[in-house]
Amino acid sequence: MPFPRQPVPDLSLPLVNGGTFTLSNETSARGVVLCFYRGFHCPICATYLKELERLTPEFAKRGVATVAISSDGEERAKAMAEKIGASDLRMAYDLSLAAARDWGLFISTSRGKTSIGIEEPALFSEPGLFLVNPDQTLYYQSIQTMPFVRPHFNELLGAIDFAIEKSYPARGEYSGPV
Repeated sequence: MPFPRQPVPDLSLPLVNGGTFTLSNETSARGVVLCFYRGFHCPICATYLKELERLTPEFAKRGVATVAISSDGEERAKAMAEKIGASDLRMAYDLSLAAARDWGLFISTSRGKTSIGIEEPALFSEPGLFLVNPDQTLYYQSIQTMPFVRPHFNELLGAIDFAIEKSYPARGEYSGPV
């Protein structure tokens, strides 16, 4: 599980529009937002990713790149990209469940069809939102056990503005005895 101010696991995943997202090759001035989502079957993910798509240019203005990541295969990832109208937001797929666990994500089992009639995969990861510094250390994370009540991207933008203005470090870094 990633720990503040410590290196995060590297990722290298195919992108819906071709190419590969490789975390260690990212060159954004202030890092990258990684939005791990449940998959095409999740209507809440679609709404959430539409908002990230809309705000991706605002993150870019601050020197922060964005990518959405799921364990879906190419076909379902492309369907999600189409559903949300992804043009600025990169959509990565084929996240292994072992890699999801390395990132501290929770894994769920299928409950059949969702409220929108799409079958859940047998196993899939629950949401996680991470801001990773350019040196590939963890700045921020929010990991969830279910699809509800996710961090707001506008609030993350405000936090980034504050962190830039105040040179605010990642917190939660203490790992000694308590």
